[in-house]
Amino acid sequence: MTRPLDATARGAAPRVVSSPLALELRGVVLCIGNFDGVHLGHQLLLRRLQEAATSLRAPSVVLTFFPPAKVFFQGKPYLTSAEEKLFLLRRFSPTAVVMTPFDHDYARTPKEAFLEQLQHLAPKLLIVGEDFHFGYKRSGGLDDLQHVTERLEVFSLRRLEEEPIKSSHIRELLRTGEVEQARRFLGYSYLAIGEVTAGDRRGRTVGFPTANLQLAPEKALPIGVFAVWVETPYGTFGGMANVGPRPSYPDAPPSLEVHLFDFDGDLYGKTIRVSFERFLRAQRRFAGLDDLKAQLAADEQRARAALQALGDPTHLSSPKR
Repeated sequence: MTRPLDATARGAAPRVVSSPLALELRGVVLCIGNFDGVHLGHQLLLRRLQEAATSLRAPSVVLTFFPPAKVFFQGKPYLTSAEEKLFLLRRFSPTAVVMTPFDHDYARTPKEAFLEQLQHLAPKLLIVGEDFHFGYKRSGGLDDLQHVTERLEVFSLRRLEEEPIKSSHIRELLRTGEVEQARRFLGYSYLAIGEVTAGDRRGRTVGFPTANLQLAPEKALPIGVFAVWVETPYGTFGGMANVGPRPSYPDAPPSLEVHLFDFDGDLYGKTIRVSFERFLRAQRRFAGLDDLKAQLAADEQRARAALQALGDPTHLSSPKR
């Protein structure tokens, strides 16, 4: 069960810098936000960026932060790593992305210094969400931004069937394994991008070899067994993923291991992308090897059926206006 890579839907790679001062662009259309998860609410701002840059014939710049401020201060997991966020932002064809490292030093940046950095880009249009604040102790707000741009556009919080489209809500859905519900708010299937590393090879002993992804412990992961699409350098394959604590290290962050259907190759050292499509079951203990094999065979049947019913991998969708 394979699908070809869809390279045409991703847009050209933008220039990536860590500060607006590193760019020589002027008269830009600028969009600022944490964009953790690049969910449907974020996509409204980013599509406006794309449209405005085209109509004004101006360069488009996304200014974002990693890790997100709330994640940094509150110790919560993030939805998208820097690499994953860049992958998702490419869909909106920005000329450049400013990926600002957020740490204690940056948190003490005076609002005046941040505004000076924005003035360096001389934005024709600046796009933000209504709750955007900046500078030390969040002292800067929308009134300050009006002084550094020809026009300021502010987007309000969006809702989907009365539920707010917020990264924190999506994070909670993932915590309980509700990847299909999370997809409704994200506009795409939740993903994880990582390098395949050597595991303990237990899967091979039961006929289900797995690719083990190296992910940061701060990455939010749904716990359980899931039907997934896996994009590799060799194509996109259906599969099933197991996410949870390793038996030998129950207190460590959850690990992600994936069995690819109809694949017989070497992925060690390769970067792959896993898209979570459907929850199959919770993790459980097994009475023995035969019990485990029977369960994995049943999981494979359910995962294949689920992926067949879902069709092609879910890419970023157009948000409702």
